[in-house]
Amino acid sequence: MEAQIRQILSEQARLPVDIGDLDDDADLYQAGMTSHASVSVMLALEDAFDIEFPESMLRKGTFESVSAITAALTTLVGAPAE
Repeated sequence: MEAQIRQILSEQARLPVDIGDLDDDADLYQAGMTSHASVSVMLALEDAFDIEFPESMLRKGTFESVSAITAALTTLVGAPAE
């Protein structure tokens, strides 16, 4: 799951740094992701994992790090975090 998340981030987050250089808990917004790019990330995650983020998860904190995204997806797909 984490590898797929990182792949989506590398394609959609428009980060000025390599996603591979960031720790799981690194703040993606501080690393350069914009709120507009986070929407692209969200849509790509929904497509990749065949889920829909509920309104309660549509907040900055859900997408602020690889760890936060993994936790949200784990909740939605019911898979254990890797």
